[in-house]
Amino acid sequence: MAKLDAKTTGAWIVHHGRKIAADMRGGAEFSALDLAAKAAGLLTRLGESDESTLSSSQVTAAARIGNLNPKTELPACLEHLARRKLIDRASNGAVSVLGVSGASALTHAANLFEDNDPHPLERAAIDLSEIASQAPISSAKAAEYIGDTHKIAKADSVEFVQQAAQIGFVDAEGDGNDKLLFNGNLFRRDNAEKTSKVLSSLSSSEQLNLSEFNAKLKLTGAISAVEASAMLGEALFSKVRAAALYDMNIVSNEAGDHVFITTPGAFHKFSDPLTEDAFDHAKALVAALSYGMSLSPTERGRIWGIDLLLGKLIRGGKVGPAPAIGNDYRALELERVVKTERSGSGFTMRLLKREVGVIALEVLKGRNAAAAALETLPSAGMRSYVAPEVARVGLRKNQSAASKAQTRSLLSAVRGGAL
Repeated sequence: MAKLDAKTTGAWIVHHGRKIAADMRGGAEFSALDLAAKAAGLLTRLGESDESTLSSSQVTAAARIGNLNPKTELPACLEHLARRKLIDRASNGAVSVLGVSGASALTHAANLFEDNDPHPLERAAIDLSEIASQAPISSAKAAEYIGDTHKIAKADSVEFVQQAAQIGFVDAEGDGNDKLLFNGNLFRRDNAEKTSKVLSSLSSSEQLNLSEFNAKLKLTGAISAVEASAMLGEALFSKVRAAALYDMNIVSNEAGDHVFITTPGAFHKFSDPLTEDAFDHAKALVAALSYGMSLSPTERGRIWGIDLLLGKLIRGGKVGPAPAIGNDYRALELERVVKTERSGSGFTMRLLKREVGVIALEVLKGRNAAAAALETLPSAGMRSYVAPEVARVGLRKNQSAASKAQTRSLLSAVRGGAL
């Protein structure tokens, strides 16, 4: 496998850091991954497109939002960022940050990872996830590959692969040495080819249903989970979601929770979709804006002229006031993607991370470079947002044995003769 570039390495570090945080077991053994992911995540919450300065209380709030312990983990992350000269720290606890983009944060994550003298198994975790995103691979072949590549004893590489699946660096379907490993990024690359392999493995009626669903998804950009289940049938819908053929975006506002289905290639413009929106900020912004365009009542603040609205935000202007802004952008405000302020009976908003707005506009206007590969534009509005990978993992935990077997058949079709 070719050497990964810094952005792709950083994207896997962020991915693995989230899995370590959720699992609570890998932080000690995979400490370089853990610390690099936490430091990079903190950097994105502190930074804006332009230089910014945050007070000590704002820095602590950013740490808490990222589930960092303010007494132990926050000082360690700040020290690493300062050593890299990515932040300046004042004696009163304030922190100044030069302009940060999602892409630069991923590169910084890769550099922070190297600063922490990673263990060979931590490098192996990145390689394993990369190869499992290209095509499903058996656990036996994965252990052999890891052992040969990283000079690890066979018993240790077998144990590592098992541990990687337990923590969530990769997903596992099946039993024994023939267990298939994959991950949620499986359909973010070569999506059209892999989707074709899935179609060929289905019955004629399932193929027809999935083709009709894909055609509608391409046309509308997003389909509610209720409608998707009705079109595909619950059995087919469950196995294609679990195999990561589609993304689930779970969004919440005062009206409740809403699940919208999109394709993994939605944010692929000109680069690797794995790195395009690794922090899920653009997905969340598109979700909120799409809800405002399609579902929000007029009196609440319905959006028209998305070009004008996003153009103004990208140029640094404010939009509003509208009551909806105070509800639908809370998750984005916590991540410091936007800043809202009360104005009369509503709220105004400005964009802190301009590149997020640029990606969102590309998606909303349908100008994705991979238009032939089943692109979409996600929809919904929110007080909170659950990203596709988190939603997919939740689904897999509740999958029935029959559904898991069906998911495995799809993965086997995608695998074909690949390593």
